[in-house]
Amino acid sequence: MSITQNGISTRSVHSGADPESHTGSVVAPIFQTSTFMMDTPGQTRAGFDYARTGTPNRSDLEQVLCELENASFAAAVNSGTSAEVAVFSALLGPGDEIIIPRDIYGGTYRLLKNEYERWGISIRTVDLTDTEALAAAISAKTAIVWVETPSNPGLDIVDIAETAKLAHAANAILAVDSTFATPILQRPIELGADVVIHSTTKFINGHSDVIGGAVLAGDGSTCPRAAEVVERLESYLTSVGLGIAPFDAWLTRRGIKTLPVRMAKHCENAQAVAEWLESRPEIDEVYYPGLSSHPGHEVAKKQMSGFGGVVSFRTDTEARALSLVKSTKLITLAESLGGVESLIDHPATMTHLAVADCELSVSPTFIRLSLGIEDIADILADLESALAAAAQTPDGVSSDAEALGAEVPIADPSPSTLQHPVATV
Repeated sequence: MSITQNGISTRSVHSGADPESHTGSVVAPIFQTSTFMMDTPGQTRAGFDYARTGTPNRSDLEQVLCELENASFAAAVNSGTSAEVAVFSALLGPGDEIIIPRDIYGGTYRLLKNEYERWGISIRTVDLTDTEALAAAISAKTAIVWVETPSNPGLDIVDIAETAKLAHAANAILAVDSTFATPILQRPIELGADVVIHSTTKFINGHSDVIGGAVLAGDGSTCPRAAEVVERLESYLTSVGLGIAPFDAWLTRRGIKTLPVRMAKHCENAQAVAEWLESRPEIDEVYYPGLSSHPGHEVAKKQMSGFGGVVSFRTDTEARALSLVKSTKLITLAESLGGVESLIDHPATMTHLAVADCELSVSPTFIRLSLGIEDIADILADLESALAAAAQTPDGVSSDAEALGAEVPIADPSPSTLQHPVATV
């Protein structure tokens, strides 16, 4: 069912959701099969022949993602990292350069550094919140400008429309990781992005029970190289087979039905927590695009309809940060984000060790908080209790890192390191 003229909440519920043709089931069944019957050689019944190249559940998910993002192409894959692999492998070649932001998902950096740099791909880090810095850095070698906005975990905001102009002027492709925003809050293709990726594991699925990703592309109206981009992505994905499994696709499609109402609550809770943390003397700095103090606040207001469900902040010492994340009760200490339950993460000991020794290392005083949809009074009470426990922690480096299962990497305590950390989940 194509209902592109309807509102985004209606599309979230109904896109691709025709009642099943044989039984009239309102909810699509799970097509748990590896292959599809043909009536005559080469003649498929509904365009499906082998599950590696496509399934009805994957097709339903891709249709709704296209309609939410206003994209012309979507591929639902088995993880957010697989979405990145598809983009890098299809669109980069030896001698190409990729420009990445100073605050980037650590898994992306690890993937590029460990797997693509040895193929002759050069990686250049630029402060993409500064369009003048990008204009000075971009060159004829630049094949992709890779943007995260909001970024993980520092919540930098990049002006997508202005970045698209600079990328396209250099004949480069603009790829935007919009995982933290989802298409409910931000649609990069409408702003000029050529490619959008999501870790659908996070807010899009929203229930912490499935791993998935998506790659989307626009058409020629905003993306001058759209036909080439789509052709190369389709060719790579058909050859390699990164598609999401039927049950995972079904779970993700079910999650999308409530995405608009969930994102509204995530944003509401995150705004309240950010304002509350900003008023606390125990907290050195709060990062949230919905705060007027955030340097990207005005850009976020221009290109987003809400500021997202993640808040990051810094304490004064590593020991207090470790004590705080261990002391929450309602809020779960865990990697990942975007679920209906609130999660707290200490990147320096949990998620970013792959980049501990590089320029993108994270401060051990930094905490990332993914706000769920619980009652805000309960979330704040839990944080109040955890802050009280952290206040009793002596100054200095804590031995609690061992209890969290990792050695603490000591980051360069420069302002840039403290303000722009990197996480891997």
